[in-house]
Amino acid sequence: MKLNYKRTICVGFAFFLICAFWQAYDTIIPKILTDKFGMAQGWSGVIMALDNVLALFMLPIFGALSDKCKSRFGRRTPYIVIGTVIAVIAFVGLSFIDNAQLAKIGDAAQMSEKGVAAVYADAEIANAKLKTHDGEEYVISEKFSEDEMKTVAAGAAQGDKDALTAWDTYFVPARQAVAAKTAASHRSILVLFMAVLLVTLVSMSLFRSPAVALMPDVTIKPLRSKANAVINLMGTFGGILVLLLGIVFGTGKAKNAMMSYTLFFTVIAAIMVLALVIFLLTVREMKFVEDMEAESKRYGIDNGEDDDGSGSRKLSKGERISLLLILASVVLWFFGYNAVTSKYSVYAGKVLNLDYNKTLMIANAAAIVSYLPVGFISSKIGRKKAILAGIVILATAFGVAAFLREGSSAILMNVLFALAGIGWATINVNSFPMVVELAKGGNVGKYTGYYYTASMAAQVLTPIFSGFLMDATSLRILFPYATAFVILAFVTMIFVKHGDSKPIMKKGLEALDVDD
Repeated sequence: MKLNYKRTICVGFAFFLICAFWQAYDTIIPKILTDKFGMAQGWSGVIMALDNVLALFMLPIFGALSDKCKSRFGRRTPYIVIGTVIAVIAFVGLSFIDNAQLAKIGDAAQMSEKGVAAVYADAEIANAKLKTHDGEEYVISEKFSEDEMKTVAAGAAQGDKDALTAWDTYFVPARQAVAAKTAASHRSILVLFMAVLLVTLVSMSLFRSPAVALMPDVTIKPLRSKANAVINLMGTFGGILVLLLGIVFGTGKAKNAMMSYTLFFTVIAAIMVLALVIFLLTVREMKFVEDMEAESKRYGIDNGEDDDGSGSRKLSKGERISLLLILASVVLWFFGYNAVTSKYSVYAGKVLNLDYNKTLMIANAAAIVSYLPVGFISSKIGRKKAILAGIVILATAFGVAAFLREGSSAILMNVLFALAGIGWATINVNSFPMVVELAKGGNVGKYTGYYYTASMAAQVLTPIFSGFLMDATSLRILFPYATAFVILAFVTMIFVKHGDSKPIMKKGLEALDVDD
């Protein structure tokens, strides 16, 4: 019994383009909302939760609809094509609206003496009570004279560390106040941005469940953790590619906080289209599903309908409890993990004075290295034990990261994020297969919807909760918050009794084949 790695990689291009999009979205959209539109972290979190609010309703619906799709191209492929095409067009459109807002902000957007003069010329902003990322309240005109601030701007432009810290701590909130005032004066730009953002998010929600459900559609049950490792590996490659491009374009540099993202978004869209083309050229969904069904029959695996041929069955009481506990665990670890991923681009610049692209790339690189070993280990020790080990690793990484500040060892932060990447890979490889293990052949899309409903429910709430908590206290609450929820996920996962893969007993000469 061997996994067809080539076929799984081809199927994984759908997840590759999904992850490429979300990596760009999760790191750039929060910066646009706070830097260009001047939103507080809490309200930025509300906007960042919109995709997950939509997903709560749309992922189960489109997962179930794709189960019933009778297209000659397969059940999942039409959704992947339509959703991707709409998403790339709308995504690039967002950058043009962002440019319109940037033009309205004018000189205040510049990290220069002209930018300083523009802020100080606005008496309402210059004399307003502002708040640093550490929660300190101040009035910029009382903290610095205009000439002093111009000196800071000159030093920051030359890369002076102290000047950059002063600029980021005291002037950036003033610039964000200008951006907020500008957004209030030109509401049509924000309304248009939100409308196009909504189209983008709806189109992405259209095909996420079908794309993910395609893996179990074409993979027999005992090999789904290994296959999911490959799929996640593909997704992580997509994320790393975007982070590398972020370094090339300088999206994580403080001096580029007010840059135009049009070229960056266009390149991301092109990568998504290329991945879609490769997917369409290499994946024959109907044939792949037929091959999986034939292989399942050969090994005597129950992968189809129940006795009445309906394609679904009722879970036992124990299975229902395990399903609910798995989904509760998904909610909790996403509460912790997504709080970090949705806010780290802001946290890294303001608390650690680090380029978020490099740190997140290290986390993704560590995940890439660990995906296949994790898939192999999980097939030996079981999915539940592997997940529990991953939770411990993730909680440890976040817990130690909570103590790091600007000036702390960058190497230590990189090590911690590498551990976080390994921990998250270990959890991710096994959690989705545990859910669809309880499904039958006819309702994999439905159970995929259950999984994503749980994860998206957490991602609806955690950017909001963490954002308002950061506004009420300081940005430094982020990692303690994340650690607490990951630890709670360990508690719920302990009580799960169903969803592990079942070993297949080989017969006759097949028993001599130990290669899996």
